[in-house]
Amino acid sequence: MRNVAGHTLLALSLGLTALPAAAQSFRVQCPATTALHPNGSTVDPLHPGVVKCQHVGGGDGFATMGDGHQIYLFAFSPLSGLADIEAGRPGTETADVFNAPYQGPNYSTTGIGVCSGGTNTGQACTAVADCPDPTGTCAHGPSWAPVPNNGAITDPAGIMDLGVLAGNAPAPLMAIDEDDEFFLTLSNPGMIMRPDLFEQHTVHFHGYPNASSYFDGVPDASVAINIAGSFTYYYTAPDAGTYFWHCHITPPEHLEMGMVGQLYVRPRQNRLTATDDLGAALMAANKRAAVDPAASGLSCSDILCTGQTPAPAGANLVTGATGALGGGQYAYNDGDGSTRYDVEYPIQMMGFDPNFHYVGMTFNPESFSDMKDKYFLLSGRSYPDTVNTAAITTVSADGVARPAQPLPSLIRIDKTHGQTRALLRVSDLSVTEFTTLATVGVPMTVIAQNARLLRDLAGNNLYFQTNSITLGGGESADVILDVSGAQYAPGQTFYLYSTNLDHLSNDAENFGGMMTEIRIN
Repeated sequence: MRNVAGHTLLALSLGLTALPAAAQSFRVQCPATTALHPNGSTVDPLHPGVVKCQHVGGGDGFATMGDGHQIYLFAFSPLSGLADIEAGRPGTETADVFNAPYQGPNYSTTGIGVCSGGTNTGQACTAVADCPDPTGTCAHGPSWAPVPNNGAITDPAGIMDLGVLAGNAPAPLMAIDEDDEFFLTLSNPGMIMRPDLFEQHTVHFHGYPNASSYFDGVPDASVAINIAGSFTYYYTAPDAGTYFWHCHITPPEHLEMGMVGQLYVRPRQNRLTATDDLGAALMAANKRAAVDPAASGLSCSDILCTGQTPAPAGANLVTGATGALGGGQYAYNDGDGSTRYDVEYPIQMMGFDPNFHYVGMTFNPESFSDMKDKYFLLSGRSYPDTVNTAAITTVSADGVARPAQPLPSLIRIDKTHGQTRALLRVSDLSVTEFTTLATVGVPMTVIAQNARLLRDLAGNNLYFQTNSITLGGGESADVILDVSGAQYAPGQTFYLYSTNLDHLSNDAENFGGMMTEIRIN
């Protein structure tokens, strides 16, 4: 009897021990509506902002360096917004788009297939649409690649298929607007090249004004996500600015291995319309006139308002012709329109130590004291790949080539169609280097540092012009390039590059590194 009881106790203890592991599972969350946003994805003046969501996987992958070598990564992979990410845009989607089914069966028209199933069996096809019978599919060859939409991948099989060996460098781009509610799900499918590692992962928004430590991603103050598990972080978007995000598990290792990405928050000022209290009533003679709010009955709720308020987003502040710039935006709630831009480019400064990555892939102990970057990258690429607008792909675990480095750093300002101002959202996520980034011929106007608009407490403007900025790991700067002057003509090319000469190299190659082009076209 005692023996039976012992076995019963053992079985009970094993069962209790197994409960957390059994409960650990992939679960992606994105509510259609919330108490703060009862209309969910629909813009509602009574409830500013909308519900937005994103899904990323924590695993591994490969990135191709400028000299052709592939380097192994610990990396975040995109599991939602794939169409936007492949196009170089943020993968953050409104709840209705996020919750739409991911259309994995759609394929590109890179070859001829045959309809299978239904009444159209045997009919030639180049896309699923060519097989209209609901029960039919377009059988495709192995060279065909999926054409993704922006819906989230939520089923466990899909997360494993598209989440392992599919990391991006840098990590998937995120962007939200002030007053949004942001639900970010991190799933951990594990590392296919390092099955010996049971690595946990987290998401930490660096420098972000997060009100809850539970969602901060620092594991000793919040939670860490195990393999085969998911966790949904919740954020509100209180302050505009350029931030970045990374894994906070053994940060020197995971950051160096590639688990770093960029995040930015757009300001409320972008939502100004002609009927707002800061709208067209204050526009006179193609500019905003200073107005006494008490005398006019109009209000300015931002502490940085100067009495001059900006035109609605999308209006040309030079001519006053709405839409002439194709939709101008603002980087911050500046109160005077001084942070207006026509095009924006996230520029993430980063670097890789190939020896550190090699030992990370080959089951050897990593030496942090010897860590030294040899590849220097802008948004995951080195020159001349920085100006290649096509996504750089690597083969994932399922045999399909997917974008591993989707972000080009080519800066294009289309002056012939009214664009004159480019916003560079520059961040440095290197764990070993300080880097100076410089321009020749186009001065940089620094409007913000570390996600803070350069104003003093009295609201005085502290912007400054320079030809170089120096950033260390964990710092960011918002820079505007203005080519409105007559000396800038379509067809001209300028350069944005590092003045650290060893950062203009691809490992042993004395060419490449942190450099890209500014083209006026």
